[in-house]
Amino acid sequence: MLELMAPNKAKSGATRAVPQLSGVQLKVQAARLGQAVPSLAAAYAQALARWLGDPVLRLAGRPIITECYRSPERQDELYKQGRSKPGPVVTYKRGGESKHNTLPSKALDVAFILADGEVSWSGLLLSKFARLMKAADARVRWGGDWPKFKDWPHFEV
Repeated sequence: MLELMAPNKAKSGATRAVPQLSGVQLKVQAARLGQAVPSLAAAYAQALARWLGDPVLRLAGRPIITECYRSPERQDELYKQGRSKPGPVVTYKRGGESKHNTLPSKALDVAFILADGEVSWSGLLLSKFARLMKAADARVRWGGDWPKFKDWPHFEV
């Protein structure tokens, strides 16, 4: 489903592909971004444009919104993870307590599509994207900056 643009030549002579989203994936991204409050949507759009405009960053991966609005029921399911369900704890917020649970949403989560089609939640990539998000709007808070529970994919206003 992931379409790749023509490979780029790296300095070493090796070729690297730039991740590109299909038309369907672009529509999904637009719908998710449309769920965000305007200030958060604008910050994401600006950060994404700066990321994709940088020849080095765009080779590293393509930012995608994995989730924006989240129903209170979905929030409760995520809350159970690491408690009554297997897996690591991913949230300390119950349904109705998260900034994801309002519409428009005051939060969104980001990951990266890599050239091979894999999805990555790399802390290094997320920290680079966080700089762009915070530069776009000083009101943006990044979960990777939180002192206790680090929520690397999370951005909120």
